[in-house]
Amino acid sequence: MFARSAPRAALRVGRLAQYEVRPQIRPWEKLPAGARGPVQRQCGRQLHSSFKEQFRDEFRKSPILFPFALGGVLLVASIAVFYVPYYYRNVIIKPYHKFPEPVAKKLRKAIFYSSGAHMDLREANKYFRQALQTAQEIGMDPFTDEILGVKLAIATIYENAGHHQVAAEVMEVMRADCKRWMAEYSDKHWNDGMRSRVLKRIVELNVKLGQLYDVKYMNEPDEGEKVLTEAVEMALKEKARRENEGIKEGEGDWMTDEELGGTLEALGQHYEQFDAHYLATPLFLQALALCPPKSCHRVVLMNNISTCLAQQTPPPLSATLPQSATDSFPNTPPPSRATLIEQAKAWANRAIAKAATISPPDRNEECDIGCATATHNLGEFFEMEGKLKEARQQYDEAASLAKALSFSEGYANAKAGLHRLKELERRK
Repeated sequence: MFARSAPRAALRVGRLAQYEVRPQIRPWEKLPAGARGPVQRQCGRQLHSSFKEQFRDEFRKSPILFPFALGGVLLVASIAVFYVPYYYRNVIIKPYHKFPEPVAKKLRKAIFYSSGAHMDLREANKYFRQALQTAQEIGMDPFTDEILGVKLAIATIYENAGHHQVAAEVMEVMRADCKRWMAEYSDKHWNDGMRSRVLKRIVELNVKLGQLYDVKYMNEPDEGEKVLTEAVEMALKEKARRENEGIKEGEGDWMTDEELGGTLEALGQHYEQFDAHYLATPLFLQALALCPPKSCHRVVLMNNISTCLAQQTPPPLSATLPQSATDSFPNTPPPSRATLIEQAKAWANRAIAKAATISPPDRNEECDIGCATATHNLGEFFEMEGKLKEARQQYDEAASLAKALSFSEGYANAKAGLHRLKELERRK
């Protein structure tokens, strides 16, 4: 069998060789130079004519769908022409323009794996770590906002994935590094703004850590109180130093009043969460004093003050002061329960009145939800006083507001309040 097939294969190879040896036919070489142009123009006219005929045929077959299809193709092409450069500039390049390209390349991959359908904690962490390693090799300052932001992003992806302990550990390392830098190098950076910036990052990390320690998955209120108290003390101490000594040349800005108020509010929320309402109230009052006058967040703070007043049970005077102090100073009794509820109602009404005075563009969702919440709180305060008719009126109004705002939690709470009132009326 092999002997018979061999000559045939050889014959085929020989023919292929013959084809390769033959000279290539070039029809244009046989034509005079002047004759090539008319032939090319004639071919072009034929192609153009053929295209027009095909276009007309398609239009005759689908006089409605064909123009729509053609318009769709042109629209997609136009979007591609304008959107692709926009996407490249604003999504691929702009967010990372402060990083060298080797670092930015790793960060793009890290962000890609940090959320959405491509979420992969292991891959995201790997590329974030590689980005930090590359930045260190290039010589980027590890205490710039960009590098600290990358480290905070690592903590955030762990927190979002439910690994709260790991997220806290990452932020504790960042906090320790920043505090070590402050101890060793802050005196050399008074005039370039770096001292103020790193100190502010420590305050922000303390606030974030405190909120993380307070979540139910960690439930470490002592640690939360520790770092939040440190944040408030550091912020107020630096503010007082600047007011007393003046701002040094090149020192840079410190926290704004709104940011300082947010720090005080974070500690107040911690105390409120763990039922230390008498400690939360003064912090909310200080935060309110620092809040911009046209901010809807004032409504939220007023609500917080009203609920703290209604829920607080201050310790008796004998438990807070020694006997010698009570003998030396007038013994002022703590406010009664009825007085606290009246004060709470007054603050809730202030919140509603404030929400009514704020208009766009300053008005946002906080005003609307704050108004619905304050109305519900008024219902609860009337319920505490046994005024069921007034309480029902407030609950009905709160339910109506919450429904209009698609505020499901507020609507459910208002309905629960109405149900409680029915039970109370039935018992009577």
